[in-house]
Amino acid sequence: MNTDPIADYLTRVRNAIKANHRVVEIPASNLKKEITKVLFDKGYISNYKFDADTVQGTIKIALKYHPVSKVSAIRTLKRISKPGLRKYAGVDNMPRVLNGLGIAILSTSKGIMTDKEARLQNVGGEVLCYVY
Repeated sequence: MNTDPIADYLTRVRNAIKANHRVVEIPASNLKKEITKVLFDKGYISNYKFDADTVQGTIKIALKYHPVSKVSAIRTLKRISKPGLRKYAGVDNMPRVLNGLGIAILSTSKGIMTDKEARLQNVGGEVLCYVY
């Protein structure tokens, strides 16, 4: 049993990038699906597919690399809020990742969104991870 599925998700993607894999397969959950959608919308991954073949299902993520230099679009994936120490941010103290160049993925009452979207909708929430 996995105690922190979000950290496992981020670690699998991080390891696939370091090994220069094109596709990474991850066990699915609703939270992981929403994080994958945010990464796709912000251009950090090239494509994704949800497979419901098994009971739990899987997420297949096609990683994005620069065509010439072969550098990944994702430089860093960092878990912020952990099961042992949850980190929350209100609207007034929302984190800015890399001075606005990166994104912070938040779990809010209105769903999973980036720090910029949360500021626009005037909601705070749990800071899941930083991506840049």
